[in-house]
Amino acid sequence: MHPRQSLIEIFSTFAQFEAEQFSRWVTDLRLRRSMQNCLERGWQADSSENFWWLYWYKVWQSQPAPKKKDDLNKSRARSHLTAYLQEACYWAAQKAIANFSKTQYTLPDCFQVAIAQIEKVLKGFSPDRGFNLKNYASVIFANVIRENLRQRQEIDICTPWALLRKLSQKRLVESLEAIGLTSDAIARYLLAWKCFKMLYVPSIGETSTRQLNQPDRPTWEAIASLYNKECSPSELEGTPETLEQWLLDCAKAARSYLYPTLTSINAPTPGQESGELQDYLPATESESLLADAIAAQEERTRLSQQTQLNEILSAALTGMDAEAQQLLQLYYGRGLKQQEIAEQLETKQYAVSRRLAKARQSLLLTLARWSQEQLHISLASDVLDNISKVLEEWLSTRYSQTNS
Repeated sequence: MHPRQSLIEIFSTFAQFEAEQFSRWVTDLRLRRSMQNCLERGWQADSSENFWWLYWYKVWQSQPAPKKKDDLNKSRARSHLTAYLQEACYWAAQKAIANFSKTQYTLPDCFQVAIAQIEKVLKGFSPDRGFNLKNYASVIFANVIRENLRQRQEIDICTPWALLRKLSQKRLVESLEAIGLTSDAIARYLLAWKCFKMLYVPSIGETSTRQLNQPDRPTWEAIASLYNKECSPSELEGTPETLEQWLLDCAKAARSYLYPTLTSINAPTPGQESGELQDYLPATESESLLADAIAAQEERTRLSQQTQLNEILSAALTGMDAEAQQLLQLYYGRGLKQQEIAEQLETKQYAVSRRLAKARQSLLLTLARWSQEQLHISLASDVLDNISKVLEEWLSTRYSQTNS
């Protein structure tokens, strides 16, 4: 993948794949015109990449007024940010493919799985924390792909009988509803599944629950007998062969529901000589209940992390000696300069500077370790710089609250 150079390319082109590899950058003319218009309005001076991703993020983040134009602006900003994060998504997908060598997923598959979670990236990101959007997106994309591949691999290596034993009743019902079965049919399949789980006990010799063998004939007859005993009188009696087929149908429905087949938006339109599926995607977007649930969960996660961060830094601050706490109080709480602090404590300015730096370094180390262990953030130089900014903000807020 060759990197994009100009701002217009970075915010208006998308990766296209051929033969399971990156092929070229494809330009979205609508987004290209949008960026050109912005730059032609006299914004050429703001030519940094960071300025523009932050600008479009603020547009996306703003609550739209009840006007169609505002919704279009929000949608356009989302598209610009999706274009911007193409490289981050690509490298996350490529790394995942290398780590999961046995997966049936291809590079385009992983890319599509990750980029579909762009809303999760945007909703979870907060520029106030000082982190870079690309770095944050890379972590989220990698986690999404890794979790999907792990679970998919688990599903793929399970035999139908192992999958049925692992499956919950809720998931089974959802799977059967997804293929359009009636409530009566679902009730029959559900009863057959319950009889199967009750009577089919893996033998002691089967060490792996993922590779369970098919039940033997006596077990099928026992399952059929229990099913016929439990079903309503109006139901037809189930034979061992019928119940076996029903359960295989259940396993197939569960696989399809939990991990549907991926279809690239760059795939040719069925029955057409030209055009792609993405040409027929609706322009409007709608939020789903699942998206609302994800957003609520992410908000709870952010609040929990903020609480943990405050507790950890507060404990580290309390563990410092009295002199260090006094210096931090004078510097952040009262807003004194280092020379003013030195005069008040009757010491040298360089001694105050050295002692403040040591106190900050101790807190920064605590914060960096927490970020690495809890948020799984690699401590690159730019990340450490962002963490340092977060610490400065926390100290300012902490001591301003103390003095208020």
